[in-house]
Amino acid sequence: MAPKRAASVTVPEDQVVLQEQRDDSSTDDQAPDQLFYTEVEELQAHGITMVDINKLKGAGICTISGIQMTTKKSLLKVKGLSEAKVDKIKDAATKLQTCGFLTGVEVSQKREQVMKISTGSQQFDNLLDGGIQTMSITEAFGEYRTGKTQLAHTLCVQVQLPPHSGGASGKAAFIDTEGTFRPDRIRAIAERFGIDGEACLDNIIVARAWNSDHQMELMTEIAARFVQEKGVYRLLVVDSIISLFRCDYTGRGELAERQQKLNQMLSRLTKISEEYNVAIYLTNQVSSDPGGGMTFVSDPKKPVGGHILAHASATRIYLRKGRGEERVAKIYDSPDMPENEASYAISAGGIVDASM
Repeated sequence: MAPKRAASVTVPEDQVVLQEQRDDSSTDDQAPDQLFYTEVEELQAHGITMVDINKLKGAGICTISGIQMTTKKSLLKVKGLSEAKVDKIKDAATKLQTCGFLTGVEVSQKREQVMKISTGSQQFDNLLDGGIQTMSITEAFGEYRTGKTQLAHTLCVQVQLPPHSGGASGKAAFIDTEGTFRPDRIRAIAERFGIDGEACLDNIIVARAWNSDHQMELMTEIAARFVQEKGVYRLLVVDSIISLFRCDYTGRGELAERQQKLNQMLSRLTKISEEYNVAIYLTNQVSSDPGGGMTFVSDPKKPVGGHILAHASATRIYLRKGRGEERVAKIYDSPDMPENEASYAISAGGIVDASM
């Protein structure tokens, strides 16, 4: 018999962030995001032509922070930018926005802009100190049927709710590498919260990635989308981060190249999370590791991606099956949360509390 599900929270339909509400939102609502980053168009005031600015935007560099985060070597790879132009762009970016040391107080003030998106389960949220954080990468790994993709769908709905209901009043972007996005799941989860399923789907953009190069191209496209619709998006899901890389690069002979490309993608995601104050949620796969003298380990599975992925993800969550319909989430690594576990379950309405 399936465990009794925790009662869901019903949110009035007028509280969900609908497309038309965002289109009509006031400039006051967007003010914090306008102050959060400076658009590359501001370079015009320092002698950079619009032609060169469009070249930067075409390469996915849409903010002054983006220029500062990009090496001179990478900027020189942008078609049409000479070394002299790159130096001028770098100098102009430095004048517009100082990129250096901050006091602890200033860092604390910046961290006040971090939002937390509920997982749908109170027990899971408690484990994460409130939910998935913006300005950060959260990675969930585990074997099949542990809820990685179900959590992704739940977050896509939760992010649209107001902050007092566990959301961030924003839209979601979903990069699908395995064909796992299901509109019917979004409708079912939206119904759990008493909100319109079609409006919910309208606030989620989905792109199907077919290879690792295409996956990287989508990162460039989504960065431009985030700037175009200022302060609207609060969540980016990549399900899964490693699948296409494992397919495109096989054997030890291509391992170094694979890890280098993966590192570039993760670096781009880290910058996106901090540039636009969005939460990045990645799903990852596991590989069995029964050998090497580790057979005494009760659950000898480890996330794929190696140290590259381990260092890029701020918070890593290990999901595993429990008894019956119960699932268990464990903090595998985090800079601000202690190692701990929480139970949850998967219902028709997404991730919920496990019955006690």
